[in-house]
Amino acid sequence: MLITDLNELTNLCTLEEKRQQNTLSLIASENYMPQDICCSVNILSNKYAEGYPGKRYYAGCSIIDEIESCAIKACQKLFQVEYANVQLHSGSQANQAAFLAVLKPGDRIMGLNFAAGGHLTHGHSKNFSGIFFQAQYYTVDPTTEQIDYNQLEDAVKLHRPKLLIAGASAYPRSIDFAAFAAIAQRHNAVLLADIAHIAGLVATKQHASPVEHADIITGTTHKTLRGPRGGFILAKEAWAKKIDQAVMPGIQGGPHMHTIAQKAACFLEAHTQGFVSYQEQVIQNARALARELQSQGFTLVSDGTDTHLLIIKTEPLGLTGREAEERLEKIGITASRSSIPFDKASPLVTSGLRLGTAAITTRGMQAEHMREIAECIYLALCQDNPTVAKERITQLARAFPIPERYL
Repeated sequence: MLITDLNELTNLCTLEEKRQQNTLSLIASENYMPQDICCSVNILSNKYAEGYPGKRYYAGCSIIDEIESCAIKACQKLFQVEYANVQLHSGSQANQAAFLAVLKPGDRIMGLNFAAGGHLTHGHSKNFSGIFFQAQYYTVDPTTEQIDYNQLEDAVKLHRPKLLIAGASAYPRSIDFAAFAAIAQRHNAVLLADIAHIAGLVATKQHASPVEHADIITGTTHKTLRGPRGGFILAKEAWAKKIDQAVMPGIQGGPHMHTIAQKAACFLEAHTQGFVSYQEQVIQNARALARELQSQGFTLVSDGTDTHLLIIKTEPLGLTGREAEERLEKIGITASRSSIPFDKASPLVTSGLRLGTAAITTRGMQAEHMREIAECIYLALCQDNPTVAKERITQLARAFPIPERYL
């Protein structure tokens, strides 16, 4: 479709808003950002502000400096860290900057195997992390489908990575950052904790924090933190100068100041009791959804979840992850296909389906509503009955519209 004027573009945005209202997002990396604290900051996108507070390459940045300093201080207080950089455009760029601060091209890194839940930026061969660095992997125990820290240490001892990555994109269980740190220290590796998915859980103490254990921490603001699309880096003060230089001029130029102001609002809101209660409900909903799906006969990776996400194994259903994703979209549920441990299918096809509860919790859903969602998923994937499932999901979406604050 060729867009020829602004009205057509506006119409498309309106259609997307309607789509989001009329469907349920179970994509684990999606959420709704509060709009009432963000609309006034668009004026900041007019300003170039390369550099850092007090050290800009452009004039007219005195107010900009205060805004970024506010974001930094709010982030430091939220996570109780010595240093924070809030300029990163995304989580992937946060990892890229962390690598640049620590490594030289050709150095060895080790992250969680992609099929077991690792992220592209943890060493995938098609990603910068696998192109410029020697990537090795640890994986999960084939029986429990959880990280076995003895096996992890064996892998670290064998491959001797300079950088060890603790974190994941599709791993439903808690991560023992203290165990990672002990292994990294024994084998002289720098420890990077990637909390892109669990940042909101960490900030509200629903998941153990890596701050006391990791050398560097990367994260995103748009998943469980429920903020704007963007990334951040936390670290011990000893790494501050190298990380600042890695971000700018290393990989980025002018920061997106409108997004940094939104990040400041996000970090400040995350200090509130209301946000803590929200995170508690996110986990309650994920656990309830896992139980309800299992009661319907679904098999889950690692037999459940400790976090905001869970993964259905689709092969027992006679479906690929991609087919399951497509079936759910037809009934009004958006989810994402996912590889599962030791998956034989390609990453474009997969044998799993990843579900998350952050977005539906923002819409006000409680644990008791997870049964309805699980039953609709069963109708779509096991009974191939999309008509009834779609009607029920439409009713649920109407009963829990996206709150006005998030539109």
